[in-house]
Amino acid sequence: MAKALMGHVNSDARTTAVLAVENHRLRRRVEDLESLVLRLQADNDRLAAAVRDGRPAEDLQPA
Repeated sequence: MAKALMGHVNSDARTTAVLAVENHRLRRRVEDLESLVLRLQADNDRLAAAVRDGRPAEDLQPA
């Protein structure tokens, strides 16, 4: 039984390398999405302030 279980566990070094590359790609994508969220939040805050101040939002240029 132990041999069957050990044979089922994949310890191939190529798989580890592929997972490392995929992990790096996903971490980079998360960083990009976090950056996008921060930019959109700033845009939203700017537009909300414009509305609050009575300025037309469509006349505002992105910061």
